[in-house]
Amino acid sequence: MIKTNTPFEGLYILKTNNFTDARGGFQKLFNAEWFAAEGLDTDFKEFYYSVSHRNVIRGMHFQLPPHEHSKLVYVSKGSIVDVVLDLRKNSSTFAQYYSVTLNDTDARYLYIPVGFAHGFLALEDNTIVNYAQTSCYNRDADAGIAHDSFGFDWNVTLPIISDRDAGFVRFEDFETVF
Repeated sequence: MIKTNTPFEGLYILKTNNFTDARGGFQKLFNAEWFAAEGLDTDFKEFYYSVSHRNVIRGMHFQLPPHEHSKLVYVSKGSIVDVVLDLRKNSSTFAQYYSVTLNDTDARYLYIPVGFAHGFLALEDNTIVNYAQTSCYNRDADAGIAHDSFGFDWNVTLPIISDRDAGFVRFEDFETVF
Protein backbone atom coordinates (compact mmCIF):
# COMPACT_ATOMS: atom_id res chain seq x y z
CA MET A 1 0.00 0.00 0.00
CA ILE A 2 1.07 3.57 -0.65
CA LYS A 3 0.02 6.62 1.39
CA THR A 4 0.05 9.96 -0.48
CA ASN A 5 -0.21 13.27 1.35
CA THR A 6 -2.75 15.90 0.35
CA PRO A 7 -2.57 19.62 1.21
CA PHE A 8 -4.75 18.82 4.26
CA GLU A 9 -3.22 17.49 7.47
CA GLY A 10 -4.35 13.92 8.12
CA LEU A 11 -6.18 13.50 4.79
CA TYR A 12 -4.53 10.87 2.59
CA ILE A 13 -5.01 9.14 -0.70
CA LEU A 14 -4.25 5.47 -0.27
CA LYS A 15 -3.35 3.15 -3.11
CA THR A 16 -3.29 -0.61 -3.09
CA ASN A 17 -2.37 -3.12 -5.74
CA ASN A 18 -5.08 -4.10 -8.17
CA PHE A 19 -4.28 -7.73 -8.90
CA THR A 20 -5.99 -9.03 -12.04
CA ASP A 21 -5.88 -12.32 -13.88
CA ALA A 22 -8.21 -14.52 -15.92
CA ARG A 23 -10.56 -14.83 -12.93
CA GLY A 24 -11.00 -11.08 -12.40
CA GLY A 25 -9.47 -8.80 -9.78
CA PHE A 26 -8.43 -8.59 -6.15
CA GLN A 27 -7.58 -5.63 -3.89
CA LYS A 28 -6.48 -5.57 -0.25
CA LEU A 29 -7.86 -2.36 1.26
CA PHE A 30 -6.95 -2.74 4.90
CA ASN A 31 -4.04 -4.15 6.84
CA ALA A 32 -3.99 -3.21 10.54
CA GLU A 33 -0.20 -3.44 10.84
CA TRP A 34 0.40 -1.19 7.82
CA PHE A 35 -2.24 1.34 8.95
CA ALA A 36 -0.75 1.48 12.47
CA ALA A 37 2.78 1.89 11.11
CA GLU A 38 1.53 4.81 8.98
CA GLY A 39 -0.16 6.46 11.98
CA LEU A 40 -3.70 5.80 10.72
CA ASP A 41 -6.60 4.80 12.94
CA THR A 42 -7.32 1.07 12.76
CA ASP A 43 -10.29 0.90 15.12
CA PHE A 44 -13.12 0.62 12.59
CA LYS A 45 -16.55 0.06 14.12
CA GLU A 46 -18.90 0.15 11.13
CA PHE A 47 -18.77 -0.76 7.44
CA TYR A 48 -21.41 0.03 4.85
CA TYR A 49 -21.98 0.94 1.20
CA SER A 50 -24.27 2.99 -0.98
CA VAL A 51 -25.49 2.43 -4.53
CA SER A 52 -26.08 5.63 -6.50
CA HIS A 53 -27.37 6.65 -9.89
CA ARG A 54 -25.42 9.04 -12.11
CA ASN A 55 -25.68 12.67 -10.90
CA VAL A 56 -26.51 11.74 -7.31
CA ILE A 57 -24.80 13.97 -4.76
CA ARG A 58 -24.54 12.53 -1.26
CA GLY A 59 -23.24 14.87 1.39
CA MET A 60 -21.74 16.72 2.99
CA HIS A 61 -21.93 14.35 5.98
CA PHE A 62 -20.19 14.08 9.35
CA GLN A 63 -20.97 13.20 12.96
CA LEU A 64 -20.67 15.56 15.90
CA PRO A 65 -18.58 14.76 19.00
CA PRO A 66 -18.48 12.50 20.87
CA HIS A 67 -19.45 10.30 17.90
CA GLU A 68 -17.04 11.81 15.36
CA HIS A 69 -15.04 9.42 13.20
CA SER A 70 -12.25 8.85 10.76
CA LYS A 71 -13.43 7.25 7.55
CA LEU A 72 -12.14 5.13 4.66
CA VAL A 73 -13.94 5.64 1.34
CA TYR A 74 -13.46 3.45 -1.71
CA VAL A 75 -15.37 2.69 -4.88
CA SER A 76 -15.98 -0.94 -5.82
CA LYS A 77 -18.10 -0.18 -8.89
CA GLY A 78 -18.33 2.95 -11.03
CA SER A 79 -16.73 6.32 -10.32
CA ILE A 80 -17.22 9.40 -8.16
CA VAL A 81 -15.91 12.85 -7.52
CA ASP A 82 -15.16 12.63 -3.80
CA VAL A 83 -15.19 15.91 -1.84
CA VAL A 84 -14.14 16.78 1.70
CA LEU A 85 -14.49 20.08 3.54
CA ASP A 86 -12.19 20.93 6.44
CA LEU A 87 -14.26 21.87 9.52
CA ARG A 88 -11.30 22.06 11.93
CA LYS A 89 -11.23 25.68 13.15
CA ASN A 90 -7.53 25.57 14.12
CA SER A 91 -6.42 24.01 10.84
CA SER A 92 -4.49 26.01 8.25
CA THR A 93 -6.94 24.60 5.68
CA PHE A 94 -10.13 25.40 7.63
CA ALA A 95 -13.10 26.07 5.29
CA GLN A 96 -11.18 24.74 2.27
CA TYR A 97 -12.23 21.73 0.24
CA TYR A 98 -10.38 18.95 -1.53
CA SER A 99 -11.69 16.73 -4.30
CA VAL A 100 -10.42 13.63 -6.05
CA THR A 101 -11.91 11.26 -8.63
CA LEU A 102 -12.11 7.69 -7.38
CA ASN A 103 -13.16 4.67 -9.43
CA ASP A 104 -13.24 0.91 -9.42
CA THR A 105 -10.06 0.39 -11.47
CA ASP A 106 -7.26 2.63 -10.20
CA ALA A 107 -7.01 1.11 -6.68
CA ARG A 108 -7.04 4.53 -4.94
CA TYR A 109 -9.17 5.36 -1.95
CA LEU A 110 -9.42 8.08 0.68
CA TYR A 111 -8.58 8.19 4.39
CA ILE A 112 -10.54 11.05 5.98
CA PRO A 113 -9.67 12.09 9.55
CA VAL A 114 -12.00 13.51 12.19
CA GLY A 115 -13.14 17.06 11.46
CA PHE A 116 -14.08 16.83 7.79
CA ALA A 117 -17.47 16.87 6.08
CA HIS A 118 -17.63 14.29 3.28
CA GLY A 119 -19.68 13.93 0.13
CA PHE A 120 -19.52 12.72 -3.44
CA LEU A 121 -21.03 12.96 -6.90
CA ALA A 122 -21.71 9.66 -8.69
CA LEU A 123 -20.44 9.81 -12.26
CA GLU A 124 -22.05 6.53 -13.39
CA ASP A 125 -25.26 4.62 -12.75
CA ASN A 126 -25.05 1.90 -10.10
CA THR A 127 -21.90 3.31 -8.54
CA ILE A 128 -21.06 1.51 -5.30
CA VAL A 129 -19.21 3.49 -2.63
CA ASN A 130 -17.93 1.66 0.46
CA TYR A 131 -17.23 3.23 3.84
CA ALA A 132 -15.45 2.09 7.00
CA GLN A 133 -15.84 4.32 10.06
CA THR A 134 -14.21 4.45 13.48
CA SER A 135 -17.55 5.13 15.23
CA CYS A 136 -21.05 3.81 14.79
CA TYR A 137 -23.82 5.92 13.32
CA ASN A 138 -25.63 7.98 15.96
CA ARG A 139 -28.84 9.73 14.91
CA ASP A 140 -28.38 12.53 17.47
CA ALA A 141 -24.84 13.25 16.22
CA ASP A 142 -25.77 13.13 12.53
CA ALA A 143 -24.96 16.43 10.79
CA GLY A 144 -24.10 17.94 7.45
CA ILE A 145 -23.29 21.00 5.39
CA ALA A 146 -25.30 21.98 2.30
CA HIS A 147 -23.42 20.71 -0.76
CA ASP A 148 -23.78 24.02 -2.60
CA SER A 149 -22.70 26.36 0.21
CA PHE A 150 -18.89 26.22 0.33
CA GLY A 151 -17.79 27.09 -3.21
CA PHE A 152 -17.21 23.69 -4.80
CA ASP A 153 -18.37 23.38 -8.43
CA TRP A 154 -19.99 19.97 -8.70
CA ASN A 155 -20.24 20.39 -12.47
CA VAL A 156 -23.73 18.88 -12.68
CA THR A 157 -26.85 20.70 -13.89
CA LEU A 158 -29.60 18.66 -12.24
CA PRO A 159 -28.17 16.81 -9.25
CA ILE A 160 -30.24 14.20 -7.43
CA ILE A 161 -30.22 15.04 -3.72
CA SER A 162 -32.10 13.54 -0.79
CA ASP A 163 -34.48 15.68 1.26
CA ARG A 164 -32.20 15.13 4.24
CA ASP A 165 -29.12 16.42 2.42
CA ALA A 166 -31.05 19.34 0.90
CA GLY A 167 -31.99 20.46 4.40
CA PHE A 168 -28.45 20.72 5.77
CA VAL A 169 -27.23 24.05 7.13
CA ARG A 170 -25.27 26.33 4.81
CA PHE A 171 -21.57 26.53 5.59
CA GLU A 172 -21.69 30.25 6.39
CA ASP A 173 -24.28 29.48 9.11
CA PHE A 174 -22.37 26.56 10.60
CA GLU A 175 -20.44 26.94 13.86
CA THR A 176 -17.82 24.24 13.96
CA VAL A 177 -17.21 22.06 16.99
CA PHE A 178 -13.97 20.61 15.61
